[in-house]
Amino acid sequence: MNLAAAANETMAHNSNLLVYGAMAVYTLAFLAHMAEWVFGSRSKVGRTAAALTVQAKAPATASAGATAKGGAGTAVLERPKVVTRSVAGSRDVPDGPGAAGGTEKGDLYGRIAISLTVLAWALHVGGVITRALSVQRAPWGNMYEFSTTFAAVAVGVYLLLLVLKKNVRWIGLPLITTVLLDLGLAVSVLYTASDQLVPALHSYWLWIHVSCAIISGAVLYLGAVSTLLFLFRDRHEAKLADPAGKQPGAFATSVLERLPSAASLDKFAYRINATVFPLWTFTIIAGAIWAEAAWGRYWGWDPKEVWSFITWVAYAGYLHARATAGWKGRKAAWLGLIAFACYLFNYYGVNIFVTGLHSYAGV
Repeated sequence: MNLAAAANETMAHNSNLLVYGAMAVYTLAFLAHMAEWVFGSRSKVGRTAAALTVQAKAPATASAGATAKGGAGTAVLERPKVVTRSVAGSRDVPDGPGAAGGTEKGDLYGRIAISLTVLAWALHVGGVITRALSVQRAPWGNMYEFSTTFAAVAVGVYLLLLVLKKNVRWIGLPLITTVLLDLGLAVSVLYTASDQLVPALHSYWLWIHVSCAIISGAVLYLGAVSTLLFLFRDRHEAKLADPAGKQPGAFATSVLERLPSAASLDKFAYRINATVFPLWTFTIIAGAIWAEAAWGRYWGWDPKEVWSFITWVAYAGYLHARATAGWKGRKAAWLGLIAFACYLFNYYGVNIFVTGLHSYAGV
């Protein structure tokens, strides 16, 4: 028995070392992403911005996939650009050249950042797995374990999208920044020593219900980042379309013109939220089934249950708004951010400040 306890403590210690190692490599990835943005060509971004201004005044009539190396309006674009239109009457604007600004130097730093992210993610996943092995259970029984697993899943989804050749490298910097903040909070404020759970949590539903909640939250986070960037990019494009108004500054131009168009960001956010919404629905259903097995009732108006339902209603409202002509674009985007804020409060606010059966405070 003592040997088993020693092995568990050793495994938990190794988990901590792997998480700290992942944080160190994530920091290097963060710096590489910063270099990607800093050393990306501002001149090419500026040329793209000029093209966007011309297109905002007089939308191009050529097909979306046409190569535009000559002619008015899109002459500065060096390769075919896909123009995404999310709703009828929206601006026809090409996606930006990316964080690297379309240059080899910037792209090199971006590739280094991705490589470091893969290495950090491998260490991160190793830390989650060894934490599970230290107590022979699912590694999400308290806020520390949930936070570390959540961050690992978010990075994993991002890397999967890259493998699938999706245009998501622009999300690398905000993602790594958030992961570092999440892990820093986890190891400093939320840290809980590896230990067994209360009897009510000893169930296979822990694997099903909580894993679905983590995956849903990680994907919804990516949707929230895209939605937030959509609001900035949409306002930026609106300024470019109004030459009589106040024009964006050099910094805003350098950053925002590298992102996908507002329409592309809007479509990405909608698709990712719509894709994961059924999983969030199943998460609530699975939680109700587990509650009946653990406490003898499916629904008891516990704060966690209430806020999970509020989050579900908010995202259902967002998806409904996207299907309603008068609530597309910025209105729906704000509703999407409110929905994700409900998810965050459901995790941090309810777990720390509200007493209930689901509270992780003190675990």
